[in-house]
Amino acid sequence: MPPQPSLNKALAGEALGTYLLVLFGTGSVASAVLSGAQVGLWQVAAVWGFGVTLAIYVSAGLSGAHLNPAVSLSMALFRPAGFPAKRLLPYVAAQLAGAVLAGATVAALFGPLLRRFEAANGVVRGAPGSELSAMVFGEYFPNPAIFGTDAAARALVSPGQAALVEGFGTAVLVLVIFALTSSRNTDKPGSNLTPFFIGFTVAVLISLFAPLTQAGWNPARDFGPRLVAFMLGWGSVAIPGPDGGFWVYIVGPLIGGPLGGLVWQLVGERYTANGTP
Repeated sequence: MPPQPSLNKALAGEALGTYLLVLFGTGSVASAVLSGAQVGLWQVAAVWGFGVTLAIYVSAGLSGAHLNPAVSLSMALFRPAGFPAKRLLPYVAAQLAGAVLAGATVAALFGPLLRRFEAANGVVRGAPGSELSAMVFGEYFPNPAIFGTDAAARALVSPGQAALVEGFGTAVLVLVIFALTSSRNTDKPGSNLTPFFIGFTVAVLISLFAPLTQAGWNPARDFGPRLVAFMLGWGSVAIPGPDGGFWVYIVGPLIGGPLGGLVWQLVGERYTANGTP
């Protein structure tokens, strides 16, 4: 097992990598919502996926490229030799810092388009219905761009259902990450391709589940930009959100991620070629 990077180096990697991940991801949403430049859900999902891939390539040598509190928690629980629990909170803090900075960058770069969108669509920032513009930053259920923001739309997906979707998607993502990084999995692709397949997994999951919850899978990705939206005037629409639902994007992934890691430990680690009992 390679030696752990110094903590300062690792935190710099997590902040930088999460910044890029959230910048590419929220940037793709902003581009789609505010200008229509991304045509269709798959284009947004593909940009997200390639953004994840690039962020991992940039930061893997610095920190291991967790870039997600749910991944860090899963690693601390099931792979403590490579990621001791004492690093968990510093990693999460660095990830959140990177996500906040990315949200602020998107706000600065897309500010004129955001104001034009609100004026053209009669969106009053911070008022009910302003999820249509706030979704550039945080996430909402069901997807406001598809279903709208009225009571009938909100009735389609309850907070509990949304948390289940977020937990399930994160479980699948962490399961794949564990499989792609397991030394016992002799059929995995080469390590230089691992970032691509992780990014592709994110893209596939977004294409399937974004209509339901916008497909976060990452507490830092949602909460960092959501804090930016709160400070820029969306107020309670950002935090706590409609039906108080911002917790969905924190609790769901933090439960689902370790469950995905557990499935790999119980099945993959036991029955892959080098791990057969």
